[in-house]
Amino acid sequence: MRQDPAPAADVAVIGGGTIGLSIAWRAAQRGLRVVVLERGEVGGGTSRYAAGMLAPVAEVTPGEEPMLDLGLRSARLYPEFVAELTAAAGAADIGYTRCGTLLVARDADEAEALERELMLRRRFDLPVERLLASEARRREPGLAPALRLALDVPDDHAVDPRRLVPALAAAVRAAGGEVREHCPVVSVALAGGAVHGVVLSDGGELRAAQIVIAAGVWTGELGGLPESALIPVRPVKGQIMRLHDPAGPGLLSRVIRMGPTYITPRGDGRYVLGATSEERGFDTTVTAGAAFELLRDAAELVPGISELVIDEFAAGLRPGTPDNLPAIGPAEIGGLHWAVGHRRNGILLTPITAELIATALAGEPLPGWAAPFTPGRFIPSRSAAAAVEQAA
Repeated sequence: MRQDPAPAADVAVIGGGTIGLSIAWRAAQRGLRVVVLERGEVGGGTSRYAAGMLAPVAEVTPGEEPMLDLGLRSARLYPEFVAELTAAAGAADIGYTRCGTLLVARDADEAEALERELMLRRRFDLPVERLLASEARRREPGLAPALRLALDVPDDHAVDPRRLVPALAAAVRAAGGEVREHCPVVSVALAGGAVHGVVLSDGGELRAAQIVIAAGVWTGELGGLPESALIPVRPVKGQIMRLHDPAGPGLLSRVIRMGPTYITPRGDGRYVLGATSEERGFDTTVTAGAAFELLRDAAELVPGISELVIDEFAAGLRPGTPDNLPAIGPAEIGGLHWAVGHRRNGILLTPITAELIATALAGEPLPGWAAPFTPGRFIPSRSAAAAVEQAA
């Protein structure tokens, strides 16, 4: 009797951003044969335009408690993750800084909003300090006198995604994995209700025992899966600016957040200013209005921002789901795993997502606290079955 040949890979990871690469690295460390398939250059999509804030505390909002828990777990992994990655990749520096965050208010309304945010953080027993304007300016002399109030969040950190990505790719290769760039996947191949491999744009097929979809906003372009099994992922546009100070570092040492706008220092005189949040599909044009608003909001609180040199103004696409929570874990289809929908927290959630998916790839059950991110919550059949079971 004829037998099918052994798969070319134990795991095929579709998507070469920080999420896909980190999963491949952790899987390769477990002894699995891993191939990363990236439609363009690794890190050329959402990861390239991310600011790299590791800010589960600064970004928490009411109703996002599951995301807060996941973000805190991932943030706690980051120091060891970075140390292990730099050693594995032979990288001297991936731009990881323990800078902290200042949330600042310009007027009475914003100060009142900060007071509410303070209460929320204290309710969860998160590290945060309320600062009068004078103390905030003492800690960050670059702030304007117009400042009304600030919250200091010391445990928020930052990393440079444009250094993180090549380090992850090097770590995958060092662990025995393969990274293929400019290798678009057209569809997932199924056989007997389970994954069989992937079909590539050149017509070739890569056989794989398990498949991880980490394709971000391009998830919807994958064929081969029944519509009922798909995770709904949409692009959320974010316009973002990169600048540098010819005089070198010193303008800011912490991330400054004012409402939806933030300034992230890289520690070497470079800064990231962002970001808009726009539901405009796959539009990546940049607009004068967005540039004006970002610079205006930043300059009101950090006047020195107007003296910086603009190096880049671009728009990236964040992958969002209907409930704004990522889908992480095994699918209904055998051998298929999802790691999509991280929206604005992809860099932050890189270590924890890699750990969860590597656990699933090894055939181990995911911990109970990961239940809010189960991909099955988007599958109608499972939701209906769960409802019937609960009613009974």
